[in-house]
Amino acid sequence: MNVAEFLAEARAAGRRYLCEDEVKEILGGVGIPVPPCLLAHNEEEAVERAGELGYPVVLKVRSPLITHKSDTGGVALNLVDSRQVRLAYREIMARARATDPAAAVTVQPMASPGREMIIGVTTDRQFGPVLMCGLGGVFTEILGDVSFRLVPVSPGVARNMIRSLRGYRLLAGYRGTPPADEEALVNILVKISDLVASYPQIQEMDLNPVVVYDRGALVLDARMVLAG
Repeated sequence: MNVAEFLAEARAAGRRYLCEDEVKEILGGVGIPVPPCLLAHNEEEAVERAGELGYPVVLKVRSPLITHKSDTGGVALNLVDSRQVRLAYREIMARARATDPAAAVTVQPMASPGREMIIGVTTDRQFGPVLMCGLGGVFTEILGDVSFRLVPVSPGVARNMIRSLRGYRLLAGYRGTPPADEEALVNILVKISDLVASYPQIQEMDLNPVVVYDRGALVLDARMVLAG
């Protein structure tokens, strides 16, 4: 399914929020690196999907009614065998079904640690879509170390966004730590910019975290909101 079909299907169903697996399929379709994100509707499917991917895995609640998964106990990390998957599935569903009886889960591989970034899109009534990039994790919450540019952005503008961050040294390398793959991050920023420029019905996006490695990067979590 292409981007236009995803967005049209969601609107036809009266949904403004796209689920993580849907957003990741859109991102993967436009060349943005994402991990596999497999849907499971019951406990047995969750175990099967985990076996397909190989351990360790992550389980996340999947519901258009639950947009902040971690806040509602909807995420279980670093599950190393089928027993842990079963327990995590039951716990996630016990919390989720009060909000959405039709909730499911996604199963994803546990990613290696790297330098965490956040990328977002908001839509300004006067200026249109605005792209944001910042250091992820506690750096976003405590320091508010982010930069903004109007869409569309070129590779040069995306690079300036990254280098204008106060914590850029964490990416550039310090005390013997090798530099992160800045060009991989530039590539994601430009592709997100192109995506929202092509589809103005995308009102908001939140990619958090985006983990940048010495080589390459991965969008580990993502949400999208369509215009009302």
